[in-house]
Formats: sequence, C-alpha cells, structure tokens
Amino acid sequence: MPPKKRTFKKQFKNKSSKNKTGPPPEEVLRVRTPRGREVMGTIDQRLGGSKMRVKCLDGKTRLCRVPGRMKRRLWVREGDVVIVEPWELGGDERGDLVYKYRPNQVQWLKKRGILKQIEEFEEF
Repeated sequence: MPPKKRTFKKQFKNKSSKNKTGPPPEEVLRVRTPRGREVMGTIDQRLGGSKMRVKCLDGKTRLCRVPGRMKRRLWVREGDVVIVEPWELGGDERGDLVYKYRPNQVQWLKKRGILKQIEEFEEF
C-alpha cells in the first residue's frame, strides 16, 4: 500500500497584497535637544568602522565614533543630523555620537528655528 500524500490546509497570504504605502507619518511630540556639553552637528564623511567626521554647529569639525553600547542600534549616513558629546580630553577634535534625529524631527527643529545653521550647510 503506497504512503498517504499529506496535504497542508494552511493558506498563505499573498505577499503582494500588503500595503506598500507604509505607515502614516509620525507626529512629533518630543524632540531631544542637546544638554550640558552636547552639540548638534551633521555627518560630513564616513571613515569606516564606527568612525565619522561630523561638522558641529559650534563651528568645529570633530572625528566622532559610535560608542560600543549603541553600535547595533544607531545606523548613520552622511547628512544625518546628530547630537555629539565632545570628549573630556581633546574635545575640540573628538567626540561620541549620542543621538540621531529622524527626518520628521529635523523638519520640526527647522520649523522652530533651532537648526538655522544646518540650512546653510545644505546649500553647499
């Protein structure tokens, strides 16, 4: 007697039927601002590993890194707006990335006039 054929009654949904428009834009309720020694800046150049060159709003260009506790959580690209915490020693040249702003948060900051200098950077 031949073995019985198994039939699976579980139906799979068609993947193409998913909503491709994406989630609705999030409304900005709270936006983190720099505290204490922290400074805002934009990522100018990725250097490899977890290091990058950041142009800060205080007029300095710092060599920054993503700290180990945030390496897998914080993914950055050139042009992203971030918060940098300068180091105790060599704070004018080096720092750590603390936070990355989302695009809707950047729009909110520009609308409030907090990022006036960033608009100047984007012109070039």
